[in-house]
Parts: sequence; structure tokens; C-alpha cells
Amino acid sequence: MAEVSTRGRVIREMIAHVTNDNLIGRKIKTGELRKKLIEPKWHCPDCFQMEEITMPNFTMEYLSRKEKPRKDYVILQLHGGGYIGAMRNAYRSFAGLYCEASKGMNVLTIDYRVAPEHPYPAALEDAVAAFGWLKKAGWHSRQIIVAGDSAGGGLALALCMYLKDHNRKLPGGLILMSPWADLTASGPSYEDNYERDPLFGNTRDSLIYNKDYVGDNDTRHPYISPMFGEYWGFPPMLIQAGEVEMLLSDSVGVAHKAKQQGVRVRFHIYKGMFHVFQMGMMLMPESKAAWTEIKRYFEVVTGK
Repeated sequence: MAEVSTRGRVIREMIAHVTNDNLIGRKIKTGELRKKLIEPKWHCPDCFQMEEITMPNFTMEYLSRKEKPRKDYVILQLHGGGYIGAMRNAYRSFAGLYCEASKGMNVLTIDYRVAPEHPYPAALEDAVAAFGWLKKAGWHSRQIIVAGDSAGGGLALALCMYLKDHNRKLPGGLILMSPWADLTASGPSYEDNYERDPLFGNTRDSLIYNKDYVGDNDTRHPYISPMFGEYWGFPPMLIQAGEVEMLLSDSVGVAHKAKQQGVRVRFHIYKGMFHVFQMGMMLMPESKAAWTEIKRYFEVVTGK
């Protein structure tokens, strides 16, 4: 898309207006509002069925299509939220979109433990456990496609690095929406987009500078900041990012490094877009285009 759409520009400006409010805006940027958010019960659409699964340290939700579910691949969804926000209804809607875009794949979404109560390595441990659960359920590693946004995107990369380091087979694909891959916040976009980012801009008091998840660990550890890890042998990646987000450098760096190390990477920067603009779902042309691109990725990776 050559230029930002009118609807995309309006939504971006609306987000900036809300986040620049002195009271509620600060709570959005720091993640405080996300942590305290109480949502109504999510009603599963009639075309799907949802199974709740209790693990020793966290819970999971397994969404499947009632009619003609695919049995050759499955999706593991790792949600965003800066490692301090739990799963919310938007990710249940994401699961439905992933299912539809993939022509019927089941989607396992995990409500992994978050900081400050559960700092690193809790989230990674839970992602590894969920991956193992799918294996025990009969899925081969190559049949699992891991999808994550923001912190969930970084966690997806960390999961792959962990599996590789422990001589375990990697998933068959990765979908990464604005992955938070550099918790040192050292990329050029953290400065270049400081005044442009409608979600995190114009303040150092935001969750992208929050160290609750890192704790006393090295911020450059590849399981915390996958930007500093190695990508040899990784599965095909789709990386999407917004042009005006402060985390853009994370996606640029991961895409460049992965390509240099032989990984098949499709990287798309959406003009004028903000962090995880895919949350717009079908409301604006850019988010619709992003989900169409995800659909195409599934077709390329699975051959269907």
C-alpha cells in the first residue's frame, strides 16, 4: 500500500489523542491500564468451539472450527502485552482470524505468566511447555506454526532459540507482528520515531522501558532480547511492522540478521502504521491487508 489510508490515519490520530491524555494516556503507555483491565466474558462465535486447558502454571485455550478443521497444521499463539499484561479478548478474536486465514487450523493461545510477579524465565518456560503439550497431543514440530505480536513475537523467537539450543526440532513457521526483540531499546527507531509513535512516543515512562520482566538478568540475553541471538536453521518467517512505531528497529534487525543467516523471510513495513496495527482487524485497509498477507503466508508455507 503506497500511502496510508484515510481511515488508517484517522485511527492513528485517535490513538495519539487518547494516549496523550495526562491521566488515561500514561496508564495506557505504562501498561497499567492493561494490567487492571476487566473485560466481559468472551462469547465464542457459533462456527468455533473453545476448550480451556489447565497447565501446572498457566492456562490455555484451544480454538477449533466446528466444520472442516485442518488436521495437517496447528497454530500456537503467544500474545503481546510487554510481558506484564495477561491475555485479553482481542487475542481470542485474533485466534479466530488465524483460524480463518489458515483455512481451518486449530489455534492454541496460552495465558502465560507475566511480570512483575513472574519475571523471566516464566513466560519462556510456559511457551516451551505449551509447545511440548502440542507435541504430546500428536503434532510434529514442523506442523506447528508459532504466531506472536509484540512481546509475544519476541517470545516466539526466544522459544525457537531455546528449542535449537536444546537440540529439539523447531516449528514449521513463524508469524511475527512488531516483535519486541530488543529490550535494550537501542535501535535507531527508538529515537527516530520518538515523536511519531502514537502508542509509546513522547515519554520514557512506557512499558517498552519496563524492566520488570528482565529482573536481574542480562537484557542482551538472546532468550530475553532475541535480536542478539542466532537464526541459523530457523523456519520461514513473516514479519510485519508499522512505519512510525518505536520498535521498528527490532523488526528490521531481526529480518536482516535472519536473512543473512539463511532464513526465508518476508518482511513488510506498513506505511504510516503503528505498533500491532493488525488489532484493527477488518476496520482499516492496512490491517485487512496484513491479514491477507498472513493468509498468503499460510498458503506458501503449507502448500495449501
